[in-house]
Order: sequence, then C-alpha cells, then structure tokens
Amino acid sequence: MNTLFRQLPNAMTCGNLLCGCIGLVMTLRGHSEVAAWLILLAGALDFGDGFVARLAGVSGPFGKELDSLADVVTFGVLPATLIFQELWSLELGSWSYAAYLIAVLSAIRLANFNIDTRQSDQFIGLPVPANSLLIAAFPLMSAYQPQFAFLWQNPVTLFFLVGFSFMLVAELPLLAFKFKSFGWRDNQIKFIFLIVSAFLLLFLQFAGVPLVIFLYILISFFAKNKGVKQ
Repeated sequence: MNTLFRQLPNAMTCGNLLCGCIGLVMTLRGHSEVAAWLILLAGALDFGDGFVARLAGVSGPFGKELDSLADVVTFGVLPATLIFQELWSLELGSWSYAAYLIAVLSAIRLANFNIDTRQSDQFIGLPVPANSLLIAAFPLMSAYQPQFAFLWQNPVTLFFLVGFSFMLVAELPLLAFKFKSFGWRDNQIKFIFLIVSAFLLLFLQFAGVPLVIFLYILISFFAKNKGVKQ
C-alpha cells in the first residue's frame, strides 16, 4: 500500500499528460469546451501531484522533470492549439500560427523554472498553468455564458491572449502560494487574494477567471512594492 502511495504523484502527473493528449484530439475535432475542461482537470492534477509527493516524501528530480514534460503538452501545446483552431476558423490563414508562440514561451518558462534558484519561494513570470487556465476560460465562457461568447470569437481577444503569454518569460516576481504557516499576519495578502478570487468565481463563474489572473499579477506587484514576504 505504501509503495502504491509513493507512485501516486507520478501517476497524477501522467494523468495531467493524458489530459493534454486527449485535449488535443478534442480541439482538432472541434470540441474546444471539452479540451478546456481537460485543462482544468489537469490543473487540479498538477497542483495535487506536488502536494502528494511532499506528503509521501518522494519529491525528487525525476518527478520534477516528468512534471515539466507533461506541462509543456497540457499547458503549452494544448492552449496554443485551442487558439490556433479558433483563429483558423476565422479565416486568418498564416496568422493563425502565431498561436504557437504560447507553446514556445511555455517551454522556455518551464525550462527556466527548473534551473532558476530564485523561484524556490516565489515565481518569476506567470506560471504556465495559470496562463493556460486564462485561455481555457474563454471557450468555457463561450459554451456556458453566451453573453461572453463574442470574446472567444474575436481575433482581438485571441491575439491579446497570444501577446499576454509573454508574461510567462517576464522578469516579474509573483506570489507563490506556499504557506509556511496559516496565521493571518504572515499571510494576509494571500488570504485576501483567495477570498476575493472565490467571490469573483462564485458570481462571475468562468468570466471571473481572467479577473483572478489579473488580480494575481496586481496583488503580487503590490506585495513586492510594500515589501511583503513572498
């Protein structure tokens, strides 16, 4: 039983990769909302595998490398393909391939994360899963919140999402939600972010996701300038 538990983190990471592979098939078959749901599921697995690895005491270089390889597919190539397919459907021809800048920037971000010692207690640049969740929110808005469907079908929004992905490699310190304690005084800004984010998602549903990402960047900038511990 203990051996199985020790293998669980890598199994979850492989589940993340499987979500990315199936999501690519769904995207190419025109089921963008299914692909977006798979990104959300993979995000949960990506968050959980690290937690379970620490709990099982099996954190190591193999799991770290496997995680990055899975993330390139699920949070890099898949969201890029989602945007490519949408741009292609709008008959933008060769311009559609610009979407794959997201995959390239994601790979650079993940490779840099693995060797950058500054990112042990903070992030430098937007995390790849956060960027993919931002992108996934738009087909979900289109599918379940018709009042926002025009955003996903708008080339301005799509190219904005491609451009925004340069935040992945920006020299921008961002909060890492690693709690050393759960006291209010030491984590005030993190708790405020989580509470506000919960309300945004509760009342705006998928439309709240972009606001949560922008709030994350804003509150990280505020924390840095106020000298708050990351």
